[in-house]
Amino acid sequence: MDEITFHRALFRPGTILDIGAHDGLLTLPLAALPGARVQAFEPLPVAFARLRAAVGARDVALHDCALGAVDGEIVLEVPSVGGVAQEQWASVAKDYAAIQRDDPRVDGIARIPVRQRRLDGFGLGDVTAIKLDVEGAEEEVIRGGAATIRACRPVMTVEIEERHRRGSTRDVPALLGALGLRGFFALDGGWHDIVTFDAGRMQVASPSPANYAASDPYVFIFYFVPPERVAELMAVAG
Repeated sequence: MDEITFHRALFRPGTILDIGAHDGLLTLPLAALPGARVQAFEPLPVAFARLRAAVGARDVALHDCALGAVDGEIVLEVPSVGGVAQEQWASVAKDYAAIQRDDPRVDGIARIPVRQRRLDGFGLGDVTAIKLDVEGAEEEVIRGGAATIRACRPVMTVEIEERHRRGSTRDVPALLGALGLRGFFALDGGWHDIVTFDAGRMQVASPSPANYAASDPYVFIFYFVPPERVAELMAVAG
């Protein structure tokens, strides 16, 4: 099960949030769903420029800001390996200076000030789905959007990785559970309750962008639905 298959299978017309849209890999197929109104958030300027070009004339609302727990300005860090910026590792949560000390193959860190806003500040009342991929800042995004999530009860896909933030595979599901969503992961063709997830076996990887070694299996996409939609999820092949 991948994210776009999940969102297509459980789609209901309304607003879809692509949080951490990068250059639009999921933004465009989400926007193609009939009755979808996509709002895409991407704070990294070079990625946002590509996102805007990819979206073109499509009816997608674009936001060149990060989402978090408070409004203001934060610093986005982008590591480089071999002189190449690792854009998809851009994070406000990771300590790349510490990673660089342990792994000198990380040969640079760009620090980019970006605007941050709370999701609740957008006043969205019809959010039916959320895709969240923010390299360790999931908790802050959820806390800043707690009222929206609680009121709208969207389905969600969330990339959660211990290599970005220790304890996140425990803390993020607990936070979403308190907001009324149940979590699952897909493995071996089936759905599994998130309480059975074993990070020590299913998610071991280096925190460095220069080292891509990972456990097998490596489960990092988690799926959240309101309890009344669990049966609908179970009807979709995991």
